Amino acid sequence: MNETNPENVHVPVMMNEVIAALEPKPGNFMIDGTLGGGGHASELAKKISPGGTLLGVDRDPAVIKRVEINAPDIKVVLVSANYANLEEVLEDKRLPKADGILLDLGFSSNQLGDGRGFSFMKDEPLLMTYSDDDEPLYRALRRLSKDDLKEIISVSGERYARVIAEAIWKAERRNPIGTTGELVEVIKSVLPPNYERGRIHPATRTFLSLRIYVNKEFESLEKVLDSLPNILKAGGRAAIITFQSLEDRIVKNKFRDMAKEGKISLLTKKPVSPQYSEIKKNPRARSAKIRAMVMN
Repeated sequence: MNETNPENVHVPVMMNEVIAALEPKPGNFMIDGTLGGGGHASELAKKISPGGTLLGVDRDPAVIKRVEINAPDIKVVLVSANYANLEEVLEDKRLPKADGILLDLGFSSNQLGDGRGFSFMKDEPLLMTYSDDDEPLYRALRRLSKDDLKEIISVSGERYARVIAEAIWKAERRNPIGTTGELVEVIKSVLPPNYERGRIHPATRTFLSLRIYVNKEFESLEKVLDSLPNILKAGGRAAIITFQSLEDRIVKNKFRDMAKEGKISLLTKKPVSPQYSEIKKNPRARSAKIRAMVMN
């Protein structure tokens, strides 16, 4: 997954940095755990050709149907699953430990058009989940308390989390919120007209926080990081691209602890940011950071 350019076209971020971190070679087995538009996966496929194996995983079944990896001289396996369950996927597909894994934790532009309620710019059913197997947001809102909502919304640093939480809770009791448009109106109704001096949409941080919550994104990240010794072979590499400080902190702390235990060696002492030339072409890449490690 990735951030988007202004034209809403899937642009894989930090491609050069990903390839430098993972060092894919012909015959390698690589995993793209966040397939998205397939940009990173397609480049990895070229690098492991001939004779390599590529496992592409995405929580959204629509992604698996949509993505095409044109690499006739490698084995390509595409699976709809949560990357947190990669151990089970490897076992189910009878695949060995991998030479490398990429996780791009940004949001894919392709999913904005899937009608699942990710965008606050469209009026859609308030699902905000990648899979029909997960509890949709409209249902979660009906059981969450005011304190629960405040805690959830605060994750993104929203300073009006308490008043937004109370407004959502009250709205739910009057008439359950069922669409993104209805949720946006509730949020805007309690925020000042000059919110963030117009730099971002009033619903930006609340939508981000609620998406993280309903998809259990932080829990999934911690689980897959804990599973890396069972996913990667000795000498196998991991590259993780984050777009939020909280995600980056999870990766940083987990890598630090694993390094102290002697399980891994860090390839990036500090996170690597995109080059200015990339940011100029794709402005939303500016918040991307990549951390990488190698299994001992």
